[in-house]
Order: sequence, then C-alpha cells, then structure tokens
Amino acid sequence: MNSEWIARQKFYDRLMSKLFLGSAGLITMIILAIIFFVGQQGIQTFAEVSPAEFFFSSRWEPTEGQYGVFSFIFGTLAVTFLSVAVGAPLAIFCAIFISKVVPSRFQSTMKSIVSLYAAIPSVVYGFLGITILIPWVRETFGVESGYGLFTASLILGVMILPTIVNVSEDALQAVPKRLEEGSIALGATRWQTLWRVVLPAASPGIMTGVILGMARAVGETMAVQMVIGNAAQIPKSLFTSASTLPSEIVLEMGNTPFGTAWGNSLFLMALVLLLLSLMMIIIIRRMVRREAV
Repeated sequence: MNSEWIARQKFYDRLMSKLFLGSAGLITMIILAIIFFVGQQGIQTFAEVSPAEFFFSSRWEPTEGQYGVFSFIFGTLAVTFLSVAVGAPLAIFCAIFISKVVPSRFQSTMKSIVSLYAAIPSVVYGFLGITILIPWVRETFGVESGYGLFTASLILGVMILPTIVNVSEDALQAVPKRLEEGSIALGATRWQTLWRVVLPAASPGIMTGVILGMARAVGETMAVQMVIGNAAQIPKSLFTSASTLPSEIVLEMGNTPFGTAWGNSLFLMALVLLLLSLMMIIIIRRMVRREAV
C-alpha cells in the first residue's frame, strides 16, 4: 500500500512537472511568435525608408512618403520619465506610510484602497483628464489648450501609483527587523533609522517598482491619447501637444492598409515599443539577481 502511494505521488510529480514545463514553453513560444510577426512585418519598412530617416527624422507625413518617428519616440520617453518624476516620490512616501507609520491593523485596508486605483479603466482617467485636469491646466498656467506633456504626465503619474506602492511596500516589509532594532539600539531615532537604514536596504526593491511603473507608462495608450494632443512634433515645452508611439499606433492602425509602407512603419513602431518594455524587464531581472547576491 505504501509503495503504491509513493509510486502514485511520483507519477503526479512528473505529470505536474511536465505540465509546468509545457506551460512555460507555450508562453515562451507565444512571446517569440509575437516578436517574430511584428518584427518581420516592421522590418519591411526599410525596403522603402532608410533606418536613419525612420529613427532620426521628426517628419511624419505618410501621404507624402515621410515616415520619421523620432518625435513619437521622444514623446514616449518624455512622458514616461515625467510621469515617474511625478508619481514615484508620492508612491514611495505612500509605501513608507503604509508599511512603517500606519498601525498594522489598518495596513491591509490601506493596501486594498491603493489597489483600487489599478482597477480603474484607463479611459476613465482620460475622461477625467479632459473634463477636469485640462481646464485646470489651462486656467492655472494660462496656456491655450491644456493638452500636452504636462497633462499626460500627471495622468500617468497617478496611474502608475499602485504598481510602485505595492512593490515598494513589499520591499520595505522585507527589510529584516534586526536592522531597525540595531539602529535604534545605537541611539538613532525612528526617522533616522527609516531614512538611513530601512530605505537603503529596500532600495533594490523600490527601484524594481519604479521600473515596473515605467514599463506601465511606456505602454499606456488610451489615457495618454486623450490628453496629450496627438501632434507629430517634438514639443517645445511641457504644455505643447505631442504624441507617443502607442497613441499614434492606435490612431492610425485601423485605417492603414496592411502591407504598405505606412502599415509596416506602424508595426516597426510597435516593435520599438516592445523592445523598450523588454529592456526594462531585463533591467529588473538584473536588479533582482544583484539583490539576491
């Protein structure tokens, strides 16, 4: 009886191992297939457009054969970094408040409230941006339209809060208690311990949360498309209309003939966006490995 039970358990272990391995292999194949399809279609753009013109020209006029996407790349990176500058400090302070200031009986409630932000559809953020934020920006700063990098960055800064807060809070909770106790035993105050001991120890995890927030901001489409102005130009100020890779793809993909230089250039833009996200994931993996060492 005992030998039969052991044999059955070994069979189930082998079965589950193969199931997990097959699932991982399937996911890998799907990702590679997406990259291959988007990349194969996008690279055909270079049959009619030079790489230098595509990546370093800001003139996007497909009807005239001009396919420069530098302004879109610039807009994507600008909105991403500005949104992190807006949202990351607020998110880190919120994570500190939840993990180290709020009584333990309220921590789960606070985390649930923060997680509710992630459940709000991006189109709702965009709608609120159009109806509330854009008029406020127009009246407060005396600009003409209110659309532009500044408004999009504020919206994205709020949207990435749940990601950074949750990851940073977990990183702060993972700091060994003996470090805090040792610092306090040496005469440091609670806030000195927090800023000089806890935050440096949790910094790899906090940076992981920030980069995950950046990855969220890079790929955000609908909310940005509704408030950034969608102008194919390099913005001269924070209040100038601009455009990003995701928003431009959404605007033009549905009306673009498949297989044309115009359509292929949109696929190439999607490939660039995908590579940016993958690069951020690789950075996160390296940071996690460095933290483990």
